[in-house]
Amino acid sequence: MCRAVEVSRSGYYAFKSRPKSKRSIDNEKLLIEIRRVFWDNGRNYGSPRVWDQLRNKEQIPCSVNRIAHLMRDANLVAVQKRKFRATTNSKHDYPVWPNILNRSFIVERPNAVWVSDITYIWTFEGWLYLAAIMDLFSRGIVGLAMDKTIAETLTLSALKQAILRRSPPKGLIYHSDRGVQFACNNFKALLAQYEFVGSMCKKGDCWDNAVAESFFHTLKVELIHRMKFKTREEAKRKIFEYVEMYYNTRRAHSTLGYLSPFDYEKRSLQS
Repeated sequence: MCRAVEVSRSGYYAFKSRPKSKRSIDNEKLLIEIRRVFWDNGRNYGSPRVWDQLRNKEQIPCSVNRIAHLMRDANLVAVQKRKFRATTNSKHDYPVWPNILNRSFIVERPNAVWVSDITYIWTFEGWLYLAAIMDLFSRGIVGLAMDKTIAETLTLSALKQAILRRSPPKGLIYHSDRGVQFACNNFKALLAQYEFVGSMCKKGDCWDNAVAESFFHTLKVELIHRMKFKTREEAKRKIFEYVEMYYNTRRAHSTLGYLSPFDYEKRSLQS
């Protein structure tokens, strides 16, 4: 072996008997903490989020480049993203609202702008449809409804839940795509009852609702694509747990300075 790597036998044994450097020992200790954060967050965190958790939240000295190097050597790779497609049907005769939001995704206070979208999840019982409402200020999910059909009751249930949960003021902007579930008369009547302002994406422009779609992307990457649901009830339970016990309260969000949505909202209100 020594001949193969072109080193002397004495040099090899000297290397084997040499004590580990302080840097190597520190890296081994740091890698233990990296693995803990990585697995505690379901393999969802890459090096920037792991670094923020260790350096800023747990006060463990380290650099983001060092974290990236150790994670790469240990083959700790965050789950990869997949593309997804829209589900709502915008081919209908209902009037649509103008695009008031117009990609202004930075909001100064809670319950000023909500964005919403619908997606679908496969189970062995068939499709499960999910409607979610996000508060654009904190990126927190404030309304969530799931059903085996994609009827208008899905979006109505999510909106009623969000209203009950947050008691938003008049004038709130509610932004969505042009899907029939958002444009139908019953949904518009509910918005009018609470004096909310409707806003819809431009036709064929997915970027106008990019923040809501980004949440679904994250949900599918970090949960849906890694599981096989036997029943719709199992899927509902896992999605609810992910949203309420992880995404809203624990998951670091890069847009929010690596705070969770609800931590960001609490800190903003305190300051």
